[in-house]
Amino acid sequence: MSRLAPVGAAVLAALFHAASAGAAPPPQVPPPLEMPPPLEMPPPLEMPPPLEMPPPLQVPPPLGAPPLPVPLLQWPAQLPQPQPAPPPQDPGEPRQGQAGKDVIWLPTPESLVERMLTMAQVGSRDVVYDLGSGDGRMVIAAARRGARAVGVEFNPELVAFSERRARAQGVARNARFVQGDIFETAFSDATVVTLYLLSTLNLRLRPALLEMRAGTRVVSHAFNMDDWAPDEVSRAEGRTAYLWIVPAAVEGSWRVDLKGGPSFEVTLVQRFQKIEGTVELGPVEADLREPVLRGDAIRFDFVDQDGAWYELTGTVSGDRMSGSYRKAKARRKGGWTAVRR
Repeated sequence: MSRLAPVGAAVLAALFHAASAGAAPPPQVPPPLEMPPPLEMPPPLEMPPPLEMPPPLQVPPPLGAPPLPVPLLQWPAQLPQPQPAPPPQDPGEPRQGQAGKDVIWLPTPESLVERMLTMAQVGSRDVVYDLGSGDGRMVIAAARRGARAVGVEFNPELVAFSERRARAQGVARNARFVQGDIFETAFSDATVVTLYLLSTLNLRLRPALLEMRAGTRVVSHAFNMDDWAPDEVSRAEGRTAYLWIVPAAVEGSWRVDLKGGPSFEVTLVQRFQKIEGTVELGPVEADLREPVLRGDAIRFDFVDQDGAWYELTGTVSGDRMSGSYRKAKARRKGGWTAVRR
């Protein structure tokens, strides 16, 4: 039998005893680790809008250099667009504000041109003079109404321009233009005179206008006649037009004869178209009632000593008047004449 067996048994016993007496306990196993919760993903980032390309800088070329080509990076909306060709301009066409002999040239609006001619009741029997006719619009408009129209203009280029316009509008037969000074040109045959001057120029013309045939109509754009009050005022497009009707000269003493009735002495006082007066009725002098003068047409009333109301209407022709009368209470009608004394 081998001797190693007892020895081996003893060694094992000794080892067992040592282990049971002082050996450390077996290590404890730690509990398993807890897993953290899963991370939350942040929302996706919003992408900023694409950057807009700035317009290319336009650098002016140096003086004398040819123009730069269109930049290749210009957007289509920024490319130069073709512009319509401007209408051809008449070389003699007037410019607003251009200087003239007495005034600068400014056009009267077409709507006021028509209103001025309407105020004057322009028709085919009229002779219209436009003093300072400019581009000819007033003369042409009057000619379209059938009137014989004449424009007086100092600037020969404006005269030529107006003549071309009249031909183009088919009224050259009735529209005539005269190159001349308005203060040196005769216009006594006019039945209508139109103006767009200045108040000072209107006053220079006023004596000649008042000497024209009674009933002549004078129409002015914007400027009046000082103390000669207009018979009508109209407005259009913020502009003003004035109408005067040249009054007959009636101031003085008149012998009035009623056909089939009595005779009276009438005295009239006149300030332009405004009149007043008196009538002699034996020992009594009475004021006329409602005296009116409009061109060559006249009207006045009076009450006689017996209380009869007479209404007289008539026409003035130089130093004579004639017309018809009505005696209100007696319902009598008849004619009357008057002669300046």
